[in-house]
Amino acid sequence: MKIWMGMVTVCVVTQVWAAPDAQAILAKSDAVRNPGGSFSLQVNLVSYKVGKQNEASALTLYSRADPKSGQFRSLLRFVSPSRDAGKLTLKNGRDLWVFDPASQASVPISPQQRLLGQAANGDVVTVNWALDYRASLVGQEQITDGDRQPRDTYKLSLSARGVEQTYHKIDLWVDKDGYRSRKAQFYTESGSLLKTVYYRGYKQALDRDRPTETVIIDGLNPQWVTVMRKSQFAWRDVPEAWLQRDYLPRFRAE
Repeated sequence: MKIWMGMVTVCVVTQVWAAPDAQAILAKSDAVRNPGGSFSLQVNLVSYKVGKQNEASALTLYSRADPKSGQFRSLLRFVSPSRDAGKLTLKNGRDLWVFDPASQASVPISPQQRLLGQAANGDVVTVNWALDYRASLVGQEQITDGDRQPRDTYKLSLSARGVEQTYHKIDLWVDKDGYRSRKAQFYTESGSLLKTVYYRGYKQALDRDRPTETVIIDGLNPQWVTVMRKSQFAWRDVPEAWLQRDYLPRFRAE
């Protein structure tokens, strides 16, 4: 019996998972956190130590995106407590100033500077992270969110593009479905954890679901917690003059 020995070619088809673009995920998460136009909203900050309220502050935020850079410019007006009422914080480009009507002086400040509790100035003004940070995809991860619910997320690692950013490095967890930010951890340049943040209270505001509550937990003492609540979202044309440093002494609340 003659047996023909031939060459057999076996084709194996493997499905390769294409990693999504990390910078695109970050940009989509920015669009969920931040309205894309000119708007205003109310911000209430409350800090707690060991479960007891320590400080509280109320502010009005006016914000609009710069058509050239895409980054937001913002004006914060302090409403309460009474000792701070009327003070203003302006973010224009990379610069921040605080204006005190008592002294009629505007003073440069840092985005890292504490505003109240664990909340820094850079946490309250509107920021598109995709413009200030380089994102890389760490992987996919299931986490427990701020409402103790399981979430399937992308984990991103963000590195600051410059020294003027509020944080040197951020780890961010974003929903795979809908790109809602759920959790973030913020680090110093040396790698120390500054704070852990949970984004929750998603509600319809300015055309889509947005987080209305941010829980900020101190990196050294988890019993120091600051809650930032946003409300009264409204589209409005923020005048260009309001976003100029030399106009701050003439600003009048509505």
